[in-house]
Amino acid sequence: MIYGINYAHERRLYLVSLITSFHWLDHNIMNKLKELQTQSGAVFAENLEVPLTFNNQNFSLSQWENNVFLCDRSDWGLLKVTGCDRLRFLHNQSTNDIQSLKSGQGCDTVFVNSTGRNMDLVSVYLKEEEVLLLTSPNQNQKLYQWMDRYIFPFDKVELKDISSDYKIFTIFGNNSQELLSNWVDKEILEKPEFYHQNLTIDGIEILLTVGCNLKIKGYNLIVNQNQADIIWQKLIEKKPKLIGSKEWEILRVLRGRPAPEKELTEDFNPLETGLWDSISFSKGCYIGQETIARLNTYKGVKQRLWGIKLNQEINPDIENTIFLGEEKIGRITSFINYENEPFALGYIRTKAGGEGLQVKIGKAEGRVISLPYVIHEYRS
Repeated sequence: MIYGINYAHERRLYLVSLITSFHWLDHNIMNKLKELQTQSGAVFAENLEVPLTFNNQNFSLSQWENNVFLCDRSDWGLLKVTGCDRLRFLHNQSTNDIQSLKSGQGCDTVFVNSTGRNMDLVSVYLKEEEVLLLTSPNQNQKLYQWMDRYIFPFDKVELKDISSDYKIFTIFGNNSQELLSNWVDKEILEKPEFYHQNLTIDGIEILLTVGCNLKIKGYNLIVNQNQADIIWQKLIEKKPKLIGSKEWEILRVLRGRPAPEKELTEDFNPLETGLWDSISFSKGCYIGQETIARLNTYKGVKQRLWGIKLNQEINPDIENTIFLGEEKIGRITSFINYENEPFALGYIRTKAGGEGLQVKIGKAEGRVISLPYVIHEYRS
């Protein structure tokens, strides 16, 4: 009996030691990547696992068309869905036609609540035996819990949050093909958006996805965190322009990609947000489908997301109401002042107008413009 107790005690000590070793190993691996990024000028904010900025002053984001940029987007979530009912399940959970996809294909889709209001915009990548979901930053657990509620006992569906197992590096710009050309065939790099394939870079396996989730030319590299520092080193040897989450946010706003807690909230639906490309109107029932279908059929979209070029800076925490003359017609959701060109995203009442409208926010005057990422067209 005493021997049994001692054995059990020693076994527990061994397991604790083993777990501690794994935590040390993971921490050491992450430190290698962070060290490499710091050597390149990365600045990290508290509680942020990816670089906030690299403080590069010698280039402009507006030059993305003629440059190659590299960004660590490992704060975005990654969920894996398996089981033989996985396509049917995801098809019934979100706005796009998941069941029509084939292995190697993908799409954007919107998860909405029962009244058709925004939860998250997610990129779907269909593989032979699983589906990967790339969520917005810090939305992986929320989305995991939401989907888990709808898995019934007889559903052959399994969810797994693999966000902490992988790093996500994004390369974008019109010359981004050149950076990858030594490792990836041109035929693959020219595939349609959302195409994805497992490849190796000097013996290290990665998942390459075509498109960088901003509707501009680019690629995502999803790599096991244990080898992420090696891949990062190989990428920076090609001399891309390094940006952090701060610069990514600027580009996100300029492109008009909606973000959670800003444009993607339950105050708005995906038609108001302009995510028409992420919605199928022929797929049949899904959560929130009736509301979205009704808005399209009866042309009932009451407000729309637009960009607003401003002539001076504003305080978005105070000055967030959009005026047409003396009339309140909407509110802003995001604001940046990049290269002394203040710019906002905001929802404007449909009846007030759209592109070309002259508006006021606080003391600033602004002109409403269309956004590359969003569409405002009813579907027949």
